Amino acid sequence: MATNGNTTNNHKFDPNFTAAVIAATGPKASPRIRKVVGSLIQHLHDFLRENEVTVEEWLAGVDLINQAGRISDDKRNEGQLLCDVLGIESLVDEITYKVATDAPDEPTATAILGPFWRKDAPRRNMGDTIVFEIDNGDNTLMSGTVTDFVTGKPIEGAELDVWHTAPNGLYEQQDPNQPDMNLRGRFTTGKDGKYHFYCLRPTSYPIPDDGPSGKLLQLLDRHPMRPAHIHFILSAPGYKPLVTQIFDRRDKYITNDSVFAVKDSLIVDFEPFKGDPKADFKLDYDFRLASYEAAEKDGANGATPMTSSA
Repeated sequence: MATNGNTTNNHKFDPNFTAAVIAATGPKASPRIRKVVGSLIQHLHDFLRENEVTVEEWLAGVDLINQAGRISDDKRNEGQLLCDVLGIESLVDEITYKVATDAPDEPTATAILGPFWRKDAPRRNMGDTIVFEIDNGDNTLMSGTVTDFVTGKPIEGAELDVWHTAPNGLYEQQDPNQPDMNLRGRFTTGKDGKYHFYCLRPTSYPIPDDGPSGKLLQLLDRHPMRPAHIHFILSAPGYKPLVTQIFDRRDKYITNDSVFAVKDSLIVDFEPFKGDPKADFKLDYDFRLASYEAAEKDGANGATPMTSSA
């Protein structure tokens, strides 16, 4: 077998077949669709030839995808979970949000969205709690400042959308015993860019492994555990949205995340706290956002605001 550029030439098979499939794309296809789908076809066909995938193996793969579709609903995105355990979402995240810069400081690192975000979490006042009807958690006061990563100036009107699991390792849409939208909230910064709210020190948990993602992990002899983390989406006018997670340094899975999302700069320490009767721990963490202007200057992907095609 010989390789020429991106094309694997294996003359056991029709050498003209893949080119013919790619060439079938019609003239009205957009340049981006033509490029991306053509590349996808090339890589998929090369993969199939390289591994001499059989009809039975191909059908097993199709069935895995179909199972993911059947099990997915508004509370569980199994297709996204499959992408997570294969490292696809973490890689796409890096490709999309990486800022190539020589600045001494960088924007806060991104991390995957994950399959459990919910739209329209409750808007809460600064200083509120997101914890309801949970008595066995490590209550935490989290605070910090949202700033422009270039100027260091605070960002007014930045929204922090936050969510995490309960101590039993379940997000509220997985757990009928939790109130709707529990452990979720949206907070908006004032002129000083500061934020503070009450949450829980998170716990490690297994991703749902009763579906095709779990079957794949078993085939790969891998565990389903995620290290303890809190999810965030930060957004502000003129700035690239930041999707990220922060991770508890003490967690035993911190170096062995089943979805490959941990980054060193996102690892934090929850410090014991005695100054507040509502909090057992204190966590200080500042978020640094990149403006669209700075992102475009530094050659980042996704450096312009997204517009709807609807």
